[in-house]
Amino acid sequence: MKTRLIDGACVRRGSANVYADLGLPDADKLRIKTGLVIKIRKAIATLGLTQQAAAARMGLTQPKVSDMMRGDFSNLSERKRMDCLTRLGYDIEITIRPGKAEVGCLVVV
Repeated sequence: MKTRLIDGACVRRGSANVYADLGLPDADKLRIKTGLVIKIRKAIATLGLTQQAAAARMGLTQPKVSDMMRGDFSNLSERKRMDCLTRLGYDIEITIRPGKAEVGCLVVV
């Protein structure tokens, strides 16, 4: 990656995965988990739901929705996050195809 000097600081353009850029283990899994929560938060905002209304619609408690909105989603599995999205009116499509590299990747669009 190209590094530039901006206002005395070295700046390097990151990849599409900030977790990998930080060298965290399981970076792809973290990116997927975070991506699902971002979609849920956007869906709640788009629908104009309160946390209480969103909780009822998603089958969660309001405190769990509050935790998610604050970035703590460790108490929700990936499957439950996908369930939340479908309950908010979103379709989830999982496509499996041969990868372009030796090791495939996970993507949330």
